[in-house]
Amino acid sequence: MPSRFGKYTLIRKLATGGMAELFLAIQKSVAGFEKLLVIKRILPSMNQDRAFIEMLLHEARVAATLSHPNIVQIFDVGQTDGQYFIAMEHVHGEDLRSIVRQMKKKAVLEFPLEHALAIVLGMCAGLSYAHEKSELDGSALNIVHRDISPQNVVVTFTGDVKIVDFGIAKSDSRVGEATKSGKLKGKVPYMSPEQARGEHIDARSDVFSTGVMLFELTTGKRLFKGQSEYETLRLICEREYPRPSDVRSDYPMDLEPIVMKALAKDVSQRYQSTREMQADIEAFVRRHQIAVSHIALNQFMQSLFEDKLAAQKEALLQGKQLADIIEMQHAMTSASELDVDASGQRVTSTNSMPAAARTVTDVSAQAHGRRGGLVFGIAAGVILLGAVGGGAGYMLVKKKGDDDTKASVPVAAPVKGSIVVESDPPGASIWINGDLRAEVTPATIDKLPTGVALDVKLTMDGFEHAKQDVKLEGSEAQKVRLELKKGSVVVEVSVSPEGLSPVFTLDGKSVSGPRIEGVTSGVSHKLVVNAPGYVDQTVTFTGSAMETKRLDVALEKAPEKHVVPVVRPTGPSGPAPQPPQPAGSGKLNVGASGGWCNVTVDGAPRGATPVAGIELSAGSHRVTCTTAEGKTQTATVNVPADGTARYKFTL
Repeated sequence: MPSRFGKYTLIRKLATGGMAELFLAIQKSVAGFEKLLVIKRILPSMNQDRAFIEMLLHEARVAATLSHPNIVQIFDVGQTDGQYFIAMEHVHGEDLRSIVRQMKKKAVLEFPLEHALAIVLGMCAGLSYAHEKSELDGSALNIVHRDISPQNVVVTFTGDVKIVDFGIAKSDSRVGEATKSGKLKGKVPYMSPEQARGEHIDARSDVFSTGVMLFELTTGKRLFKGQSEYETLRLICEREYPRPSDVRSDYPMDLEPIVMKALAKDVSQRYQSTREMQADIEAFVRRHQIAVSHIALNQFMQSLFEDKLAAQKEALLQGKQLADIIEMQHAMTSASELDVDASGQRVTSTNSMPAAARTVTDVSAQAHGRRGGLVFGIAAGVILLGAVGGGAGYMLVKKKGDDDTKASVPVAAPVKGSIVVESDPPGASIWINGDLRAEVTPATIDKLPTGVALDVKLTMDGFEHAKQDVKLEGSEAQKVRLELKKGSVVVEVSVSPEGLSPVFTLDGKSVSGPRIEGVTSGVSHKLVVNAPGYVDQTVTFTGSAMETKRLDVALEKAPEKHVVPVVRPTGPSGPAPQPPQPAGSGKLNVGASGGWCNVTVDGAPRGATPVAGIELSAGSHRVTCTTAEGKTQTATVNVPADGTARYKFTL
């Protein structure tokens, strides 16, 4: 370094991963044209994987067609000297993960709501543009980002929001569909349920990931954080999701439905596009007159990174001088200003360069060790990485001296404590400081901080939430035992027209009605009412403690279907007449709390929990759950036509 790579000058290597190496580079041309960018050069070992190269380059070419203020631009895709590369926009800003870390250093406790909404609105705008992008002939590209996460959303120091790494996006066009290598994956805590299960995904998967980001930015809490990737996947696919108001009691009431609709497990209940989500957020902003502004976001970034920006200004100035000298060297070499050595080979002569050029080059080489590469640190801020090490993200070019100083300071290991959480009845979900744990009661939870207040909350369907504040002192385990009381809300449902025999389903489970007791207060519930010959009606409600909630549900006649009568044989030898089955088909999702089990439906094996999207005929089905120890539970589940039934076994 520095060196030429085609029409680019590589100034500094930024990182090397399992698939590619990244460089800060400058492109120069006539009339003083120069552009700072990032080159992602595919490693020689990956050049042998033709399926990977074809897939990556195709998707990069697709991403290069995207031109939007909220998307980092890909400028060039090609090959130089047998090495494949992608040239990408250099972004002067910080990703959301770095911003949150800097906020902690500055003792900024909450992410300002107006800035959180500005960031999510920028994300929605960029994703909507990409999702709706078409080929020149008008056919849809069906682009899905697949990796919306804090590392891939950058806020520039001018207050702009940029989505990065559309270079690993999926499209349905030609070879891009065949991602055979399986090397490009999203980050587990931000995957949609369908992506986590390895199912087909579309733009609604990006909607879910954006919903996770909105939840975390506006509550300050992680949504899915298990002790391992497997536990995190279980949280996404199997467990109930917290509502923002469970984490923050002062959460805006009309923002919560937007978050929860984006986080719907059933894709048909989710926002069908980021454009719809963007429209609802914009309406919320107008309704509450929230000062969402690029200028305000710019000022927020400037205040957070004031010290870093001053250092970057000096680095950029010196980097510009170095780039000029590199270009001068290349021009002199191209003009054949070469010497010949004793063997007759033509070599570059340092003495043939101007004195100023020699001075800066020599000083730069000597100063590199003691200044930690400041001259080469043109991108001392965030530099676009892009799919390094199987993922994507940004890196901060730091001074080596700082790292050495930090490494030399001994840091005492913090004292960690543990709690034993029990409940009556057992099987409750455990929340600590607003974070849903993977364990259920009874459970021992280790590696908890001591000397600080811990908010322990237990939840279970049909029971009121139970809470207790705990402060751990020392490493000895502390016991927390809470009694869960039956839900205190009573729901009385009035169904019209009269004389029907309605069936009630509350939160995916069949209940007896029209009076439903034991409903949890302070939580949003979904009641589905159906009756033979009528269209299902869904009502969403929330009840207060000890409240009797009265709901009026009017059912409408279903369109009549022409049924061909079937003549059945009669007499003693004929089969007994069977009751009519509902027409159509639906889907069934089966989960388990407190462990896992193998699922069979009507005697047919369906795999281990969680199992989702089982297509069945509408009507009753027998579902069996068998644990590894051979214990068996059986339930009868009614699958609605054109709907999804959900059942969870408690092990």
